[in-house]
Amino acid sequence: MARMSDVTRGGGLFRHNVLVLFAAGFISVLVFQSGAGAILHAYGLANQPFGYTPTKPFGVPGIWSGAFWGGLWGIVFGLAEKHFPRAPLYYVCAFLFGAIVPVLVLWFVVFPLKGNPIGAGWNVRRMAIQMLTHGCFGLGVGILVQAFSARSARA
Repeated sequence: MARMSDVTRGGGLFRHNVLVLFAAGFISVLVFQSGAGAILHAYGLANQPFGYTPTKPFGVPGIWSGAFWGGLWGIVFGLAEKHFPRAPLYYVCAFLFGAIVPVLVLWFVVFPLKGNPIGAGWNVRRMAIQMLTHGCFGLGVGILVQAFSARSARA
């Protein structure tokens, strides 16, 4: 069984420190996922990003709620990431992780819990936009994890 010190250092289940994984996921929502949403919004393809509408049940602005959940997804990313290949394919896998895993949970768990239709209502445009923006999230997590880990390895 992994000790807590092993987990925070990146041992056991994870290749990287869980705090690095959480931070990468948190930042990736704010920069990569919302950035992709902003570009799509500029072309009239997506809703406005960086929403401050309060979420239930605590009234936290949507952007900060999303960033928190992105941090948790960053930790889930860390569980899968140790199986990714190195070099350029690492970033393809990171994008595909974001485009598939969180999106399936969104469509088949989160949406029904919120009373929304499953699978984004099978609206192909909406589904593609969600896969693209979440794929950018996964790519961002991969880029940030590699950057943070390279920096800590030099220190």
